[in-house]
Amino acid sequence: MFVNENIRAREVRLIGANGDQIGVKSKQEALEMARNAELDLVMVAPNAKPPVCRIMDYGKFRYEQQKKEKEARKNQKVINIKEVRLSPNIDDHDFNTKLKNARKFLSKGDKVKAAIRFRGRAITHSELGRDVLMKLAKECEDISTIEAKPKMEGRSMFLVLAPVEEK
Repeated sequence: MFVNENIRAREVRLIGANGDQIGVKSKQEALEMARNAELDLVMVAPNAKPPVCRIMDYGKFRYEQQKKEKEARKNQKVINIKEVRLSPNIDDHDFNTKLKNARKFLSKGDKVKAAIRFRGRAITHSELGRDVLMKLAKECEDISTIEAKPKMEGRSMFLVLAPVEEK
C-alpha cells in the first residue's frame, strides 16, 4: 500500500478524512491537504483511473487491519487428518479398538484416514480389505461421511472419513 511520498501518480481522486468525495486533485495538493489535517495520504485503489487516495491516520488503519486479521485467524478451524491402520484379517476386538479411536477423532472434528497394508500374498484378496474399510465406514456413518471411497495405492488401500457438520 502506498502512503504519502511513495504515491507515484500525478493526480489522484481524493476522499476526505470523514469519507466525503473531494474530487480529482494533483498529488501535491492532496499531500498538502493531508498534512494540514495532520493525517496521511493513503492510496486505497491503485488500479483506478485516476488512482483513489484517502486522507486517514495510516497507523490507526494498519492497527485495525491487523486486529481484523487476528480475529479471522482466531475463528479458523484447523482440520487434521488422523490415521487408523487396519489389516485385512483383523479380529473383532482389535477392530473395535480401532473403531473407537476413529470415532473419537471424528467427534473432535478431525478427518480419519483408514489404511490397510497388504503383506505378502494378502494383496490377491484385496476385497477382504475393502470389506473391512466399508465395515468401519458403516459403523461410523452416524457421525461421518465418506470423503474418498476405498482405493488402492501400491500395497495399501485407503478410505477417508470426514466428520458431519452440525447445522
